[in-house]
Amino acid sequence: MARRPLPRILSNGSAPIARSRELARTAADGAIDVLHPLITMSKGLGRLASAGRHKWADTPKDRRGPLLFLVASVVLVVVLIPYGPLLALITLMAAAAWKGRDLTPTAPTGPDESQVKRLTALYEALVPYFSVPEDPSPLFAHGGEWEKAFESYDFDDDGRVSRMVVCYPAYFTDGEADSRARIEQLLHAKSGRGREYRFEWDEEGNRLTVTVLPPLATDIAAQRFVTAPGEMVLGFTDESGTQRTLPLGDGHEQRDVPPVVWRTGMRSTEPHLLAVGHPGSGTTSLLRSIALQALQHGDVLIVEGNGTGDYACLTGRSGVLAVECGLAGALASLEWAAHETERRLIAANRARQAGHPAPDDTRRPLWILFDRPSVLGHLAAAGGRKDPQDLLQVPLRHGRAANVTVVVADQFDSLDSLTDTVCQHTRARVVLGPATYDQIEDVLGVAPHTTPTPDVPAGRGYARLGAGAVHRLQVPATPDPYDDATSDAHRQAVLALLPQRTAPADDSPEVAPVEAAEPVEAVQAVEAVEVVEAVAAVRTVAAEG
Repeated sequence: MARRPLPRILSNGSAPIARSRELARTAADGAIDVLHPLITMSKGLGRLASAGRHKWADTPKDRRGPLLFLVASVVLVVVLIPYGPLLALITLMAAAAWKGRDLTPTAPTGPDESQVKRLTALYEALVPYFSVPEDPSPLFAHGGEWEKAFESYDFDDDGRVSRMVVCYPAYFTDGEADSRARIEQLLHAKSGRGREYRFEWDEEGNRLTVTVLPPLATDIAAQRFVTAPGEMVLGFTDESGTQRTLPLGDGHEQRDVPPVVWRTGMRSTEPHLLAVGHPGSGTTSLLRSIALQALQHGDVLIVEGNGTGDYACLTGRSGVLAVECGLAGALASLEWAAHETERRLIAANRARQAGHPAPDDTRRPLWILFDRPSVLGHLAAAGGRKDPQDLLQVPLRHGRAANVTVVVADQFDSLDSLTDTVCQHTRARVVLGPATYDQIEDVLGVAPHTTPTPDVPAGRGYARLGAGAVHRLQVPATPDPYDDATSDAHRQAVLALLPQRTAPADDSPEVAPVEAAEPVEAVQAVEAVEVVEAVAAVRTVAAEG
């Protein structure tokens, strides 16, 4: 069927319509300007009439007669004197115009005295960095005009700068990280410490935009997030950091908050995660939050190096294969995880060669959460045993193809003990707690785009997924429900997310080895040549994918 052309009024009628709208808008603006005096006097007459009615209502009834007589006498005198009605009309119009004027106080234009002093101090502090002796007409000079250097500025209720656009000369080396860091450090110190600033450099236009970021919400508790299978909510960030929002339930209210979503599984480009922080920074809460989300669609194996029982609430739950705190149990569980990864690779490769879909047991996600591997590595070295991190090589290298995800959490003082395999394959990174620029850059690979503050709440930090941008992060409150210091609201929120208990807490550590016996024996029964060929084929497919 031939395509019929659009009607003429729809195809080329947009320009006349736009011109008609512009003419109508111009005519309306002109009419408002012409009729403005009449509108003002109408408002004044209405206000005078309203004042007269209130005066009459407030007058006692016994005095209304003399008042009417007085008004009638004034009207009679006005009528009898020469030009009386004309003068009365002029007086009434003048009173109406005065009464109908706009009484809204005009906002003060420009900064006040204290703000001028603050802007002047910022300008003088930037002079040594944004000026050279060879410049014939410097934009920054001692005693110069700060109005030309500061294109726009805003202040908060405390009188401190909340947003500012700085114009700097073109010869400033804004492409060098050290030069930019000096300016950012100076503005951070002069504008007020204790706040977090975002610096946006426009190298093409020679503009620096300084923005004070509001603190992230810390009252978000653990809950069911509206996400697809394979999506993990690490926390929440600024509205400008992502174009996606998630609905959150906060008591009887509901709000939308922008999240930091980590996509895992076979399609993920960052299949494994590394979280680093200081003691009390919230890395354990992050792993607990990931475990509660992962249990919706998969199985979880938890290895805790601290041995403090922070994951005791997950012991014996449906989908939790084991919660290991000792070295022997950790080695046995991680060895089973390595064999399980190989088994999944072999099963998927056989199904692919036969032209069948992958078995269901290979598509169910398996999560390995390893908290503080440096502690168990130290114990293994002291006892002459194998480092548990060495058993993570197979899940880290081939976990993406086998639908196995590894999450490792450790502290800054133990980063040197992490193996190269862990550091190379954990491309999703999270830094929590107070940290310096150098510490954050060592973990994330790039410096943050904001100024880290020394005092931050638990779960507050930065996240970077692969080679993406650095996001501010606030982990949802997921404390240990068995901790006495936990609030009742957060305790109930975590308990509501826990799966049903399938085994007594005391017997749960023995569940994983019993369940793991069959897969391990099945893997060992496969011929060595077939294992090598299958793993090599899956490696090739994973590399091509």
